[in-house]
Amino acid sequence: MLTEMNATLPYSPPLPPRSPLLSAEEYLRLHEDDRTELVRGVVEEIPVPHPVHGYVCSNVAGEIRSFVREHDLGRVMTNDTFVRTGSDPDTIRGADICYFSFSRLAKGPLPRGLLPVLPDLVIEVRSPSDRSGSVDEKINEYIAAGVTVAVLIDPDKGTVAIHRSNELPQMLNRHDVLTIPEVLPGFSLPIEQLFV
Repeated sequence: MLTEMNATLPYSPPLPPRSPLLSAEEYLRLHEDDRTELVRGVVEEIPVPHPVHGYVCSNVAGEIRSFVREHDLGRVMTNDTFVRTGSDPDTIRGADICYFSFSRLAKGPLPRGLLPVLPDLVIEVRSPSDRSGSVDEKINEYIAAGVTVAVLIDPDKGTVAIHRSNELPQMLNRHDVLTIPEVLPGFSLPIEQLFV
C-alpha cells in the first residue's frame, strides 16, 4: 500500500544547493570584469542597456564632466563604476554615472577595484530592460549608504527624480532645469537636452 501511494506522488527534483554569499573582496576577485552586481552577497547579472540608455548617459556625463573639469572639482566616472552600498552581506552596485569630489577622493592615481569612499552624486538611467523596481532599489541603497544625491532619469517618461536623504524625491520634467546645488553649485542643465 505504501509503495502504491509513493508511486502516485508527483516527482519533485531536489533543490540545487544554495551558493555561499560572497564578500566584496571575493566578488571583485571573481567578477571584476563581468556585467554583474553583488546584491546582499549574491551575484546578479546586469542586462546590456538599450541605445537610448547609453545616449542619455553620455549626454549627462559629458555635461557634468565639462563642468567639473572647468571648475577643478573632482572626477566623473561612468560604465557601471563599483559603489559599495551595503555590508554583511556585501552589496556592490554598478553606477551608470557617479561624481567624486576631491574632498572625498583626493587628486592622484586612482586605486584599482572598489574605491574606499562613496561618491557625492550617482545618476542612474532607467532602461526598458530594467526589472520592475530594480533601479528604484539601487537609488534607495545609494542614499542609505551615504551618497549625498542620487538622480534617476527616465527617458521614456522624460522625467528626472532627484533623491536626497530624508526628503521626498524632487520630480522634474522635460521643461525643467536640473540643478544639484549641494553637490555641484552653479551647475544647471535643461532636461530637454538630455534626450535630444
